[in-house]
Amino acid sequence: MADDPAEWNGVYDAFTDPEEKRVLFAALDSFRQYRRTAHLNTTHRRRRNFYALPTAQWQMLADPPFNFLANLDRVDEAIDANANIASAILAAGLQSFGLGSEPEDPAMDWRGAATPSDMNKARTTIRQFYRDWSAEGKDERRACYEPVIQDIVQEFAAWPDQASVRILVPGAGLGRLVFELCSRGYTVEGNEISYHQLIASNWALNHATHAGQFDLYPFALEFSNVIRKEDQLQMVKVPDVHPGLALEKASEGKQVHAFERMSMSAADFVTLYGDERHRSMFDAVATVFFIDTAPNFLRYIEAVRNCLRSTGVWVNLGPLLWHFGDRGPGNKNGEAETETKKQKSGIEEPGSIELTEEEISVLLASSGFVIEQREIRSEGSGYIHNRKSMLQNTYKTSHWIARKT
Repeated sequence: MADDPAEWNGVYDAFTDPEEKRVLFAALDSFRQYRRTAHLNTTHRRRRNFYALPTAQWQMLADPPFNFLANLDRVDEAIDANANIASAILAAGLQSFGLGSEPEDPAMDWRGAATPSDMNKARTTIRQFYRDWSAEGKDERRACYEPVIQDIVQEFAAWPDQASVRILVPGAGLGRLVFELCSRGYTVEGNEISYHQLIASNWALNHATHAGQFDLYPFALEFSNVIRKEDQLQMVKVPDVHPGLALEKASEGKQVHAFERMSMSAADFVTLYGDERHRSMFDAVATVFFIDTAPNFLRYIEAVRNCLRSTGVWVNLGPLLWHFGDRGPGNKNGEAETETKKQKSGIEEPGSIELTEEEISVLLASSGFVIEQREIRSEGSGYIHNRKSMLQNTYKTSHWIARKT
């Protein structure tokens, strides 16, 4: 997979479109600021609050067996370890977009662009490496990726050439499902709209030097529902495999190398894959923890139907945690109907609707799909799930296979 953004299919011209440029620069800057803001908002604030306690009380809590200040020092060390990953992601992102670490051109100075929302996305992205690229995250991957992978394998088992099977993975995130499917011989295109996820997946897939390159403390910033300090400070190694070496091995004996069978597009899913150029392009679409990102799920159905060939399959697994339930009746800022607003498309299109799992199946059946398999999986699936926490959130996921008629 090429790391040149010009080869990311469907990528916006981030340097001529002011809004795309702002979003890209904000994502890059959020990784730059990870170290400083994590220390400031996590340990510095808690030290100040700690010393605001009555003197006798903070002195007691500073000594054994509590060692509160010493534990904050350990959290600081964990933050620095996580920040090393953020720095690697930033370096790969700057290289890919041809940007310098200290730009001389003010128009290309990406520093200082991140908002608090961007910083939160950077923290979440770093934590997501636990789910997608650590050995300890294998249970989550087994629960959400493996059923989809097995559905794909079964669907195309009789095809003589796996490389001829074209699969689209919308909402590809950090690229693990794309990697797993490509490792099995298929031609896979991931799609992602988030620059945070794109830049981070670019590092994982193209720039990681070896397995276990970095230490990650996925739960270091969480102070609630902790049983033992060691639970908060559990460490994992990332990545659990070296993607480049794994894909090299998977390419042995294959006519088409894995690097030629894996690609990533940077664009709005509906806008890109609903166009004429992508009509009937893919044999399968695999969505994992994705369909609830739709403001209007009907648009997702239209885009999938457009880009799937006749009799192609849509394999889905995930919850229905609708992301746009709080959106106002206008566009994303609640604006009223205007000609400008009518021209918006994809995720920017106004309106939203939250559907039940049953309603989704009805919509699929009335939109040119035959549902061949449908279940609510009894096995709970977590998302960056700390099994040692006092709070245990898991999803019962909807798993179905729909065939385009």
